[in-house]
Amino acid sequence: MRFMSLYRPGREGVAPPPQAEMEKLVDEQTRAGILLATGGFEDSSKGARVGVSSGKFSVTDGPFAETKELITGFAIVRVASKDEAIEQVRRFLALMGEGECEVRQMFDAEDEAPSKG
Repeated sequence: MRFMSLYRPGREGVAPPPQAEMEKLVDEQTRAGILLATGGFEDSSKGARVGVSSGKFSVTDGPFAETKELITGFAIVRVASKDEAIEQVRRFLALMGEGECEVRQMFDAEDEAPSKG
C-alpha cells in the first residue's frame, strides 16, 4: 500500500532539522524500499491558489493568511499498513520537532485488481 504524508509545520519559516539527520532518515527509508518520493515547498508568497466555481476560474497569489493550514512538504511511502505509515511519520516528526502530518492512503490499481481464484 502507498500512503502520502502531507506536512504542516503550523507556521511558515520553521527551521528544518540538521541536514545530516534528515539525510540519514531519507537514505535509510529509501534503501529499505519504504520511501518512494519526498519534497518540500517554498513559502506561500511564491505560490498561488487556483479555483473554479460555476465554470469561472479564480487565481489568488500568496502569501496566504491561514498559514497553519499550509502544506510545506510531502512524502510517499510503500508499507504494509496504515500503522506502519504512521510509524514512519512519527520518525519524521521527531526530527522536525513540531508540526503535523496528514497521512492518506493512495489509490493503487493493483490493490483493486479482482482476485484470480
